[in-house]
This record gives sequence, structure tokens and C-alpha cells, in this order.
Amino acid sequence: MTPTSSQLVFNPTPIAFGVGVAFVVAIAGLAFMAWRRSGYRKLMGWLELLRVIIAIGIALTLLQPEWLETFKPETKPVLAVLHDVSGSMSTKDVTRGTEVISREDAAKPLIEPKLWEPLKQRLDVVIEPFSSSQTPAAEGTDIHAALAGVLEQQPNLKAVVLISDGDWNTGVAPAQAATRLRMREVPVFAVPTGAETRLPDVELTSFDVPTFAVAGKPLRIPFTIDSSLPRDEVVMLEMKASSGEIITKEVTLPAMGRLQDAIAWKPDKPGEVKLTLTIPKTPNERYPENNSQEAPLSIRKEQLKVLVIETFPRWEYRYLRNALERDPGVEVNCLLLHPGLGKAGAGRGYLKAFPKDDELTKYDVVFLGDVGLEKSQLTSEHCTALQKLVRDQAGGLVFMPGFHGYQSTLQDTPLADLLPVVWDAAQPRGWGSSSPGKFSLTEAGTRSLLTKLEDSDEASARVWSTLPGFQWYAPALRAKAGTEVLATHGSESNQYGRVPLIVTKTYGAGKILFMGTDGAWRWRKGVEDKYHYRFWGQVVRWMAYQRNMSSGNSMRLFYSPDRPRTGDVLTLNANVMSLTGEPLRDGAVIAQIAAPSGKVASVRLLPAGKEAWGLFNGTFTPSEPGEHRVQLTCAEAGSTLEAKISIQGVSREKRGQPARLDVLREIAQFTKGQMLDASDPAAVVAAIAGMPEPAIQERRLPLWAHPAWAGLLITLMGLFWVGRKAAGTF
Repeated sequence: MTPTSSQLVFNPTPIAFGVGVAFVVAIAGLAFMAWRRSGYRKLMGWLELLRVIIAIGIALTLLQPEWLETFKPETKPVLAVLHDVSGSMSTKDVTRGTEVISREDAAKPLIEPKLWEPLKQRLDVVIEPFSSSQTPAAEGTDIHAALAGVLEQQPNLKAVVLISDGDWNTGVAPAQAATRLRMREVPVFAVPTGAETRLPDVELTSFDVPTFAVAGKPLRIPFTIDSSLPRDEVVMLEMKASSGEIITKEVTLPAMGRLQDAIAWKPDKPGEVKLTLTIPKTPNERYPENNSQEAPLSIRKEQLKVLVIETFPRWEYRYLRNALERDPGVEVNCLLLHPGLGKAGAGRGYLKAFPKDDELTKYDVVFLGDVGLEKSQLTSEHCTALQKLVRDQAGGLVFMPGFHGYQSTLQDTPLADLLPVVWDAAQPRGWGSSSPGKFSLTEAGTRSLLTKLEDSDEASARVWSTLPGFQWYAPALRAKAGTEVLATHGSESNQYGRVPLIVTKTYGAGKILFMGTDGAWRWRKGVEDKYHYRFWGQVVRWMAYQRNMSSGNSMRLFYSPDRPRTGDVLTLNANVMSLTGEPLRDGAVIAQIAAPSGKVASVRLLPAGKEAWGLFNGTFTPSEPGEHRVQLTCAEAGSTLEAKISIQGVSREKRGQPARLDVLREIAQFTKGQMLDASDPAAVVAAIAGMPEPAIQERRLPLWAHPAWAGLLITLMGLFWVGRKAAGTF
């Protein structure tokens, strides 16, 4: 690099200057006096002149002389123009006169090379798009990566123009990149595009189609709609099945609110269908592209296995057994113990004894009535087997206590952990009354699919309030932590609040339900099986749902969440039976997962624990939406299982959402930049042009501290001393 100018400069202080002058004057006076005493000898004259020169050199050292060279940069500084090309930039919410254009169209004038021509004499202008490093890139915005990347790629970066709606949804916070830019003194000129208020819009945010449904059984599919419309709108939703069926439902969309509801459908025959829910475009809506969602659904012919265990044939047991036997999708077995008679009940579907371990694993749901750890009832081994069925085999267990209070004896067995309520030891046989009690649904019970006795939440709540009452309830003090209370006693309470009557919980891989009365059979009064049959049918299917996602002769695969999305951690659970029909305790269970693109991942499922009852699990994180094919193999079981898992795509880029100007404002303020108006491109260029010129670089060589200068002074003093000796002066 060639310097543009060079000069000698001094950096004196008043004291140093005064001392230097006084020092030189004093030395000059002494030198003249010494020359005069020598009779003005020529040699002495030269020596004294050398003394004065040395004094002048020392005085100059006090003035700190430096050799200053200035340089103009040989390369131009860089101006980086970063413009957002992510999906949210397609939102049309920018007003230009009477026309409404998209955010990306509003940004186009700012990325025209001609706009930046006036700055090219001073700056190298680099125009670069950004979104996300993910695939597809348009479905994510990483502002931090864009700012940090240009900082690394351009060492001579002068400033950044950031054109975006500020809607970052991947990567780390942009403030971290802003910190690095500020340390490098690189300002960011933020140019926001998009409105700060949301468009009048209706968005179908969720359509929760289950993994499978049962042919001939009603199916309720929850959905959620967000509305930013200024007033309520009545619309007719349409759900279309790929088989040709169309189901409609009229709903009212609340102004600036959210609607959570469900649409009912009864599939006729087994098969694979795709359901599409669509919201019609409303008159004021500006972005109808998010009004529809679709999801696959497998419709199967159901055959669930249920075991009912009871001591005496009370009314609750009789009507429950009859209701389950009339259900074409349920195969029911009963174990009626009859303590005191010495033998169990007999007849069609009755068992003579508690099933062995390999036989018990075949049951999806077990109803445990007024049974306990008494003579001719259950044993500790039976309780352990039921615990493992729920924990490891994803089975369901329904506690149905009775007025004999036998279930109070289960508190010292492994089933105590499964019971979702705290038992009142002081009143083990429960409470009875002459006046019938009523159920009172909780908020969770109003929303739950288990308690839906009519198609709408309001109608279902009215039915519960008018159901025939019960005259006995179990001694439950309160629900345990981690449970969900669906219904309480309508009038009775204790020190913990209302007495819980219907409580659910999960345990291991399975589900638990506690029914705290024995009066559900009374619901048949005047309506026959309408509500009694529907309630217990929903309970059985809710409990068996996860267990029956995919099953074969000796292997079963279930997973959670049951409607996974890309990026979710998918937990794979497999129940595997050995060649002898017993639950496998150890083995190599491999899941080969083929994504829609053809990419195959291998996941090894490990035993859930030393005491795991044929349960193996592992995790997998899908990155692609669509149908994934799973092949489960186990050499020890000698079989394979093929299944399908539908992965829903997650769109991080929300069209129609307001621009996040606060993010851009924070970046501009932190880096000492500005917020500029995208509607005036010339003003943006003028703001950049108003930046100061690049500072001229300087290079200073401190002569006073240079070794050569010190060497010169020492050499001169040495010559002076030698000359004095040669002249005979001491």
C-alpha cells in the first residue's frame, strides 16, 4: 500500500518544550565557555559543536518526533442489501394508493441495481436474498443467520440494509447478530414491509383427525379456527372425504376470537380415506389460502377384547356386560368370582379363572369391579399382571368400586399406584343416601370426548344435568396429582372440595378411568341404551385407541403423539411376543422408517426396563411431511410388522399475520442504524449516502522511541568522549 502523504510531526507538551529549550541553551552556553577557555582551538570548537548537537537530539527526543504516513483505502467498503424471500413475504397487506400489494412486491423497487447506482463510486453494493437454511427454505426465516453470514463474508462491511417483515421463526434471536455488528461499528438500516396489524382473516389452525376410525361408529373430529374479522360471521364448514362423502356444519366465527368445535361423521366401510376440511371465504377476508387442511384416516373393522372382573352380579355389572355384548366391535369375557360359593360364574363368554399372563395380554380393556385382595378373589400376582398390562402393553383399566368396599384392599398392591384417587380409609364401603345424587361436569369434562353424550358440548352438558341420579358413591377423598377430573358430585364435598366421581389418568403406556358410582345403569331410564351404551363404548375405544394403532400376530406398534408433525420427537412403542406366546423381555427390535423421499432411517427399540412386559421403545424425529412406512422386525419373535405413520407438515411461515416491526426496530436501534420507509426508495438511498466517508488510515513511526535513534545519540556521545580524550581534556 503506497502512502498518499508523509511528514515529520512532533507531539510536544509545554513542559517538555520548555525543558528542551532550556536544556539546549544551557548546553550551548557551557560549550561556548569551554571553547573560549581552550583559546578557541579548532578541534575544541568541533567537539563543543558536537556537544550542542547531542543536546539538541536529546531535546528533540522530549518532543516525541514521529514519522506520519496517511493512506486512502484501496478497496471500497461494502453495503449489503439483504431482502427477505420467505413465505410470509407473500402476504398482501401493503397499501399503495388504492392498490394492495404483497410484501415481496413492495420490496422489489429496493432490490433494483439501478437504485443503488449513485452509491457505487463510494461503495460496493451487494444485494442478497435470505430466508432459512432449512428445506424448503421459503418455510422459515432466520434473520440472525443472514446478518451473521454477511458479517463473516464481508470483512470490509460498511452498513447493512435489511428489508423484511421481521417475522423470524428459526435460528437464534437476531439480537445476537446485532451485538456483533455493533462491535464492528456496522449500522443496520431496517426497511420494514407489511402492516403492523393483522389482516381481516380466518385461519383453520388445527384439524385433529385421529390415526384410525371404526367402520359404523360415529367419529368426532375436533378443529380450531382463529378469526381476525371485525364482526361475527356465520359460515358453513365442509368436510369432504376422498370416498365422495360431504359433511357440512354451520358455525359462528367470533369476531377477533377463536372457535374450538368438532365435526361428526360416521364412516360406512373400511378403507383408507383423506379428509379435507374447508372454510368458505367470507366477504371481508383478505387471505383465504389458510382456510383448508387435509389429513389421512384409516377406517378399520374393529374387534376389541374386553375383560370384566366382578364379585357379585350387581345391576351395574349386568347392564355393562349386556351393553358390551351387543357391541359388534367388542368381544367380551367375564370373570364372575362369586366369593363364598367356591366357584366362578359360568356361561357363554365366562372364564373359569383369572387368565394367565400370555392370555391377559390379548385384552385391550379390563373392567375391575367390586373386587379386592380377599379369599376367592384376586391375588398379588394378579394385581402385578394387571399393572404390567397397563404399563407395558398399553392396556386400559377401569376401576368400578361397589358398596362392599373390596377395592379398599388393593391399597397394598401394585394397583395402588394406578388408582387415580386417594381412598378414604375411614369409610372403605363408601357413602349411600336416600336422595339420588347428580353428576357435575368439570370444564375438562365438558370438553372431553369421553363424556360426549350428544354432538355438541352444550347439548351434552344438558344431558348430564338431567341424567337419573345415583344413591351410592365411592369413598374418594380427592384426585391424585397428574390426573384429570371429568365429573364431581353435584352436592357433596369434603375438605378437598367436591367429591371426584369420574377421573382419568395415564400410567406407563396405558390409560386408567375411575367411575365412582354404581348407578350408570339407571341412565337407561326412558331412553334405553342411548346414553349408557354410548358412554361405555366411548370409554372402551378411548382406552384401546393407542394400543390398536398397528398390530399383527405377535407384534404391536403404537406411538405418541398420535398425530405427529415434522420436528416432533416421535416415541415408538412396540409390544413383542416371543415364539412361545409370552411377552418378550429382551431382543433386537428394529424399526426401518422410510420417508416419502425414499430416505430410510433405522431405529433400534430397547427394552423399557428390567421388568418390562414385552415393551420396547425408541425415538425418531421426522423432518419430512407425508406418509412414512415403518417395518418392525424382531428375530426373537420370528415375525415382522408393517405400518404407516402420517406426519403432518408444520408451516412456520404464517401468511396473513402482522409484520413484526418491533424486531426490526430493535436491530436498528442497537446497531445505531435507522428505521426507513419502504415506500420511498430514494430516501433509503439518501440515508445511506449521508453516512460519513471512510476514515483515512494513518501509520505512525515513533522516532523518539526507535532503537536507531537511541543508537545514534549513544554513538554521538561516544565520539564526543573519545574526542575529548584525544584533545587531552578530562
